Amino acid sequence: MKSIVLISTPWPLFSRPSIQLGTLKSYLKREIPTLDMKAHHFYFKLATVIGYPLYREISEKTWLAESVYAALLYPERFDAIQTLFYREAKGTPLSAEVDFKKLIHQVAGVTDEFIHSVHWDRFGLAGFSICFCQLTSSLYCIRSIKRKFPHLAIVVGGSMFAGDSIKDLFTIFPEIDFVVNGEGEQPLSGLVRHLRDSADPEKISRIPGIVTSRRFNDKNPVTLSQVTDLGDLPVPDYDDYFQLMESVAPGKSFFPTLPAEASRGCRWQTANAGHSGCAFCNLNRNWQGYRCKGPKQVTAEIDHLTSKYRNLSVAFMDNLMPIKTAMEMFDHMAGLKKDLGLFCELRATTPKRILEKMNSAGVNKVQIGIEALSSRLLEKLNKGTTAIQNLEIMKHCEGLGIVNNANLILHFPGSDVEDMNETLQNLEFATFFRPLRLVHFWLGQGSAVYENPAAFGVKAVFNHPNYAKIFPEDIHRHMIFMIQGYRGDMGYQKKLWRPVEQKVRAWGKAYARIHQTGGDTPILSYRDGKNFMIIRQRRLSGAPFTHRLEGLSRKIYLFCGQHRSLKRILHQFQGLTEDRLMPFLKMMTDKKLMFEENREYLSLAVPVR
Repeated sequence: MKSIVLISTPWPLFSRPSIQLGTLKSYLKREIPTLDMKAHHFYFKLATVIGYPLYREISEKTWLAESVYAALLYPERFDAIQTLFYREAKGTPLSAEVDFKKLIHQVAGVTDEFIHSVHWDRFGLAGFSICFCQLTSSLYCIRSIKRKFPHLAIVVGGSMFAGDSIKDLFTIFPEIDFVVNGEGEQPLSGLVRHLRDSADPEKISRIPGIVTSRRFNDKNPVTLSQVTDLGDLPVPDYDDYFQLMESVAPGKSFFPTLPAEASRGCRWQTANAGHSGCAFCNLNRNWQGYRCKGPKQVTAEIDHLTSKYRNLSVAFMDNLMPIKTAMEMFDHMAGLKKDLGLFCELRATTPKRILEKMNSAGVNKVQIGIEALSSRLLEKLNKGTTAIQNLEIMKHCEGLGIVNNANLILHFPGSDVEDMNETLQNLEFATFFRPLRLVHFWLGQGSAVYENPAAFGVKAVFNHPNYAKIFPEDIHRHMIFMIQGYRGDMGYQKKLWRPVEQKVRAWGKAYARIHQTGGDTPILSYRDGKNFMIIRQRRLSGAPFTHRLEGLSRKIYLFCGQHRSLKRILHQFQGLTEDRLMPFLKMMTDKKLMFEENREYLSLAVPVR
């Protein structure tokens, strides 16, 4: 146990190192200084061989990614797996351009070459980080390595395994010796110490967060072992990834994105105890509670990573950025005087002042938890937000030039015609802003819908049928996989949401064409003239519409730059009566220059940048 190796197999994003490997390596190096460690970002090696465009296409679709290595794991199931691959590739360049058999042969060659190139016999433990799209690739590598080195201990962890999904893993995949339940720093360091000092199975099975076949024979529940204070974490170590990058041919070189984290868990889930956060989400089954680093620590880590690896693009991997310390944190980052390009995920309730501060520090891309433009549906999703809040943050991002890669979930079980009609109506007001990405609801193991299916009209829950095409029946029937299938109103939902799907696709095309022909100026913008303002609305065809607001009308419109209740507007403008105000507000909403919901109003035009 003088040396261990950590591996991340395809198909994570090739353009960034694995934060899981980087964080674990850094933590273990600090806790056990005499430990020799190697981290293999093998997914990047595969991307350089099969080509970045092809790798990207496959990595963005779960069933494409899992099909490739499934064909290597179970060659006797090749025909069924190939059929699944082409079905999932339908409508993409892959369906016409990729020969599945040749792809499998190429992937097998690269993978086997990688396995042969590593001196596995010098390691006492091999750890695999298994997250989305990495299940079959990890299992193939584990099985291949274990055949040649049966005494090498294998530990797996990551978002694919938590709670009940671990239960039958040791029986189905006997090559696996240990599983980390939850985050890995403390459990993995405990495992390494026990393997160095004593390989007593009884003692190992008692390590918090480590699961063995013995543990599941006990009556004790599987536990988590988390770092209490994230301030205790060292800066991730990405040296292995960048050493691999040095071997890339000049024509394939690029500047990668550096992963970082400011928090773990979900503050909305923690604040909303008893309701499991968003009903569709299972991202936080590996965490307990919400923890965050201090603003100065986060800034120091960003400074260190960007200086060490000579890159300025950083992606925060947090489920949600810390909101309470955001102003201070991004103020410190702006003080670095670096032209950073930052990405992070946010709630729709993030105030404009924080977005402005983030933007000044370098945040140019975000993913906001929009999910729906119907307040009825948002309540069913347990988002804790409303349609007017979603439109407001979409508007602020547009005004600040921040790319908002937000999703619109279709086919959520239990959604109805009122939800769909409200969405259609509100889409009319959203088309001024960057289009949302359509995402079909999928049932995740551990989500609120999974835990309480009857509350959402779901009649039965089971492994997604695609797993039956990938895995043999004995595995499919006994393993609990992350992606679940269900019986309920799926057929009805697909038919119900078709008009929304069509409208969003048209929105995307129109938005792109308007910006192609007229530059980056927002579609709906205004210029202020102190006592009057001019609103300009660009159109796909024809000259822009222009509107002039003067005096009190201008003041009201500017005041509603953040959504305001009717009561608040009347209080702000003393002497203005509701009878005088309502015709103006109705005119503005009829022209789609303002949005109204439950007697709250939002002006939609953004200032010209």
